[in-house]
Amino acid sequence: MADTTAKRENDGDGTDSLSQKTKRPKGDIKNGQGEAGEESASGNILSDFKTTTVLRDSAREKNIFIHGKLGEQEAVVILEKTPIREDILAEMFSGSRLKLEMKNDIYSTYQLQPPAHLNEIKTTVVCPATEKHVKKYQRQESFLVEETGDDYQSITLPYIHKQSFSVQWVYNILEKKAEADRIVYEDPDQELGFVLLPDFKWDQKQIDDLYLIAIVHRRDIKSLRDLTSEHLPLLQNIHQKGKETILQRYGLPASKLRVYLHYQPSYYHLHVHFTALGYEAPGCGVERAHLLSDVIQNLRADPRYYKTRTLHFPLRADDGLLGHFKEAGRL
Repeated sequence: MADTTAKRENDGDGTDSLSQKTKRPKGDIKNGQGEAGEESASGNILSDFKTTTVLRDSAREKNIFIHGKLGEQEAVVILEKTPIREDILAEMFSGSRLKLEMKNDIYSTYQLQPPAHLNEIKTTVVCPATEKHVKKYQRQESFLVEETGDDYQSITLPYIHKQSFSVQWVYNILEKKAEADRIVYEDPDQELGFVLLPDFKWDQKQIDDLYLIAIVHRRDIKSLRDLTSEHLPLLQNIHQKGKETILQRYGLPASKLRVYLHYQPSYYHLHVHFTALGYEAPGCGVERAHLLSDVIQNLRADPRYYKTRTLHFPLRADDGLLGHFKEAGRL
């Protein structure tokens, strides 16, 4: 997968998860409270940013990942062009300047210079950035791993336990210590319940790229591999109430939604992705995404389906788990 922004999930194809402190820098908090407000009032924190190298850029996705320094601290800055929304078209056409580049018969091309407030660039700052952050955003070769049920027990699970990936930021959301104002729906039941909130990749200004995450209250389910028929009521509850909430709040019917889980997940606390069907969200490809409806059907047919099933997933070249699969002769 090739995620385009820093977010609560780990970018890239790896499984490493970062703590809330490093993944959620002050400048990227969007709830308008506390530290975010203080930082925005202090001016442009990037005025002293010194570029070291460009880690990755994409003309197609309109983004660039830059490694450098903020003062004495290592930092990664991600710049991403925001989508052009239908509701600003009239103002953009009437308030912009056009510079002709070429005209040939009925065809002409221009450089359009829109008003500043219509030319925003979404900017994510990771500071202080570790070597792991720098590698995470660097363009990397990827490999497709084949993981049997035995591989999970002997290779993947010990790796997860050894790394002790932090999901404290998830608990902060569930306990309303952070992002409480961003929650669009909650079922508070501790066995069957979840919270639903927007993913940071979605600017919440247009429905075409809708992206929400459902995070379960239960803390004993790390990933798809832990699911059995015991969890069917939980999964069905997420499926039904998530779709109902999105229809009521955003007017998007279930027939226009893609609802899925990742494997490998980016962080080891069960969560479900809800995206608009027409939006090619990072990680929605067949090598990583598992439709929730298929997961439910598989568990109905075989209560231990994901305990024994061979699963495939991509890993980046620098991912620690990939090294363990190589050492075990599985790649």
